[in-house]
Amino acid sequence: MEKLETRIRNHDREIEKMCNFHYQGFVDSITELLKVRGEAQKLKNQVTDTNRKLQHEGKELVIAMEELKQCRLQQRNISATVDKLMLCLPVLEMYSKLRDQMKTKRHYPALKTLEHLEHTYLPQVSHYRFCKVMVDNIPKLREEIKDVSMSDLKDFLESIRKHSDKIGETAMKQAQQQRNLDNIILQQPRIGSKRKFKKDAYTIFDTEIESTSPKSEQDSGILDVEDEEDDEEVPGAQDLVDFSPVYRCLHIYSVLGARETFENYYRKQRRKQARLVLQPPSNMHETLDGYRKYFNQIVGFFVVEDHILHTTQGLVNRAYIDELWEMALSKTIAALRTHSSYCSDPNLVLDLKNLIVLFADTLQVYGFPVNQLFDMLLEIRDQYSETLLKKWAGIFRNILDSDNYSPIPVTSEEMYKKVVGQFPFQDTELEKQPFPKKFPFSEFVPKVYNQIKEFIYACLKFSEDLHLSSTEVDDMIRKSTNLLLTRTLSNSLQNVIKRKNIGLTELVQIIINTTHLEKSCKYLEEFITNITNVLPETVHTTKLYGTTTFKDARHAAEEEIYTNLNQKIDQFLQLADYDWMTGDLGNKASDYLVDLIAFLRSTFAVFTHLPGKVAQTACMSACKHLATSLMQLLLEAEVRQLTLGALQQFNLDVRECEQFARSGPVPGFQEDTLQLAFIDLRQLLDLFIQWDWSTYLADYGQPNCKYLRVNPVTALTLLEKMKDTSRKNNMFAQFRKNERDKQKLIDTVAKQLRGLVSSHHS
Repeated sequence: MEKLETRIRNHDREIEKMCNFHYQGFVDSITELLKVRGEAQKLKNQVTDTNRKLQHEGKELVIAMEELKQCRLQQRNISATVDKLMLCLPVLEMYSKLRDQMKTKRHYPALKTLEHLEHTYLPQVSHYRFCKVMVDNIPKLREEIKDVSMSDLKDFLESIRKHSDKIGETAMKQAQQQRNLDNIILQQPRIGSKRKFKKDAYTIFDTEIESTSPKSEQDSGILDVEDEEDDEEVPGAQDLVDFSPVYRCLHIYSVLGARETFENYYRKQRRKQARLVLQPPSNMHETLDGYRKYFNQIVGFFVVEDHILHTTQGLVNRAYIDELWEMALSKTIAALRTHSSYCSDPNLVLDLKNLIVLFADTLQVYGFPVNQLFDMLLEIRDQYSETLLKKWAGIFRNILDSDNYSPIPVTSEEMYKKVVGQFPFQDTELEKQPFPKKFPFSEFVPKVYNQIKEFIYACLKFSEDLHLSSTEVDDMIRKSTNLLLTRTLSNSLQNVIKRKNIGLTELVQIIINTTHLEKSCKYLEEFITNITNVLPETVHTTKLYGTTTFKDARHAAEEEIYTNLNQKIDQFLQLADYDWMTGDLGNKASDYLVDLIAFLRSTFAVFTHLPGKVAQTACMSACKHLATSLMQLLLEAEVRQLTLGALQQFNLDVRECEQFARSGPVPGFQEDTLQLAFIDLRQLLDLFIQWDWSTYLADYGQPNCKYLRVNPVTALTLLEKMKDTSRKNNMFAQFRKNERDKQKLIDTVAKQLRGLVSSHHS
């Protein structure tokens, strides 16, 4: 404590020293401070006065400043408002644009606008209530765009379905023009000419820069096209179609993430349309227009699908197209087989074939396989041949029915050349004869020959454009021509030959005609060779059977002549009226036989143009039939008794026949050949008239027997008829003894004849 006290006293002393050192300064400072206080009071008064004056003077300024402050605040608010509006206005403008695009059905741009609005503009102003309303409407707008675009697609599909035939018709016209151009080029080659049909089909879309982005804002599915004149260029098939609805709908659904849904819907609807298109109308076979409309619709359908395949990315693919085409091909072929079978007009079948070829060529240009169609055309070819055969059957029937079966007369060189120009005929002797003269054949020869050539031309027409080789065409024509000759023409000739009212003159002319037609077969061979350029010597070349056909017809006519002659002979023999019990000896042949011989002479005179063997066979056949009929007449059961006088009359008739045979009614027979037809009758009559039984019985069985042709059965039958005749004849009443001797001789001869008959049978 002492230390502390000491220290305090030291510090107090120091403080006192310091105060004493600064005291005078302190006094001076107080003095100055007092002076300053006065001055400060003055300054305060001045400041107060100045403040009062300043307050008075600055009152208006303060008011102005307050006003300025308020303006500055409003300015900031306006600027902020403008900034916010600058953010909102694009949103509102985009929304307004969206509504306008929706209203004008510009759905794809509307969808793009909606995307920008949702992802770019609305996030910047999302805290505003109107933006929330917009955000809530966006899904609804998307659905509305989907629904409207789908509605447009449906309208497009409906329009395509209705106008498929127009699209197909245009495509087929274009294919026809291209084919005609190709034919011209083949005939007149041009450098640099190339097939460009399919390329032209797509040039209508060259104005589109992006195939996946629709440029057109029109929703029409089919564009109106006026009918073109024949001399104007046919527009491309796709010129008729506006595909923008498909593109828009595809892109809209792609953007919306529903592309697969759209693809499935499109393919499903098109499959349904394909089934409708492939369903043929029930009366399609009645006219060519029915087939043409059916083909147009199918072509139109696949032209559209092919274009969709090449202008969209995956809406349809090749597998889908191939599946549709396989279905279409099978249904089309089945429909054509069914409906073409109803067709009986070869011209319609030919037109149908040309239409099918054009149909196939059109689709082949678009890359569709059409081999099955050409295979089916080969089936239709057989049907075409059948319809041709039926048509030519009528033609041949009319020609044969209207023919006069008389040689063609010509009175001038012009007429002669006309006939020769129609039928290949050469005869130097006929050429040397003066006019008027006659061809040996009748008019049906050149007519039939020309119709055969017309048939060949008709067959050739069907083979055109079928992509067949010359050999195949040649084979087809030859086979069809063989059917025409062996079936159609042969039947027609046979029907004429077998007609009931056919005369010998007509039959003779038919034989002459078929002979000339047979000779013309080699010219038909040459004709086919010239039009097919296939030589007959080529391996597997079918030969024409015309020679056989005409030979068969000629043989049938010959047989009919033989039959007809025999029937005429039978008719004359029905007029025979023998009195088998007469005792009078006649001196001339029977009237019916004289008429019969006159008929035969006139008939065989007509046979001068026939081949020698035919005339000789006919003459021999007639004589044999006459001899056989006379023998039957003599031996028939109804004649129970006959007299020697009746045999004498019968002998006169046989002599008349023998005289006819000796006269040579037909040249070419050797001596007495024709008389041999009556040898049986002659020996039988000589035996009875000469009553030379001893010779007959003694020489029977020897090769050189005088009565070699007399059968003991025949002799016995005739002898039985004469057995009791003398008993009933009063003329011999006074010679009873002679009669009894004769009767006894007859009995003896009859007994010996029975012995010969029994020994012959044993």
